[in-house]
Amino acid sequence: MKRREFITLLGGAAAWPIAARAQQAAMPVIGFLHSASAAAFVAHLAAFRKGLSEAGYVEGQNVAIEYRWAEGQNDRLPALAAELIRRRVAVIATPGSTAATLAAKAATTTIPIVFVIGADPVKIGLVASLNRPGGNVTGINDIGVDIGAKRLGFLQELLPRATRFGVLVNPDNPSITESFVTELQTAASAIGRQIEVVTASTNADIDTAFATLVKKRADALLNCPDALFVTRRVQLITLAVRHALPALYHRRELAEAGGLMSYGSDLPDQFRQTGGYVGRILKGEKPADMPVQLPTRFEFVINLQTAKTLGLEIPATLLARADEVIE
Repeated sequence: MKRREFITLLGGAAAWPIAARAQQAAMPVIGFLHSASAAAFVAHLAAFRKGLSEAGYVEGQNVAIEYRWAEGQNDRLPALAAELIRRRVAVIATPGSTAATLAAKAATTTIPIVFVIGADPVKIGLVASLNRPGGNVTGINDIGVDIGAKRLGFLQELLPRATRFGVLVNPDNPSITESFVTELQTAASAIGRQIEVVTASTNADIDTAFATLVKKRADALLNCPDALFVTRRVQLITLAVRHALPALYHRRELAEAGGLMSYGSDLPDQFRQTGGYVGRILKGEKPADMPVQLPTRFEFVINLQTAKTLGLEIPATLLARADEVIE
């Protein structure tokens, strides 16, 4: 081998690691921001990755994901959002967390954000309209707030003599809490019932909230569609059974874990849709032109085991309307 050819070959070999590093650095990075904890959303994360894979992206192969979890402390979200921006992520996903979505929106007007939230994204200023978001934010509105009245109706059908319904909300998430309480106050007034609002953002708060509801003689319980209450579902369900307080929750995961009833949209599928939207943005689509999606499927789940524990007879009309009955 001639000397010149050897030097050229040696130079090319030395450049291989540099080229490999450059290729690795070019891998797009997704920021994932949430107000709750990873342990409570394991199945949902699998659905998110499935949506990404359907769009052609596999974590660790051609895309990286930086996860940030606030562990139920919403005041940490602005700093976590700032970390993701410093990391120069290509897009931020905030599925199932209104507080995380607002923190991300406050932190950047340029990096695309894909959400799943229960509040109306137009009313809280995230998008200009559902069909044409117009900015750097889009996603899925699961209308969890708007179906509060229907949840109340299910409880009234179960307990026709009930006069006072407890409502558990997270005071650290006012953008969704205020709308939810207003919705339920209107619905309760229309049927001549009262609601008793209690607040909780920690384990100790939840204990205190249940003690208050027992003291106020609440007949049943509804919780605000907040990620915090998915994370604290075991505590909520345990206290509801201990105090013999019939409860209807916003996610099927709570009924599966032992809650009496749940009614809400399909959250794992919405995580999958979020992954798909993120993939489309990575391919060049603009959130401003991507319509906010609405849920097409709602699930009403009844746990008969819990009903028996509480000594409740579930009306045949409710059983007939249930999408799933856990026996």
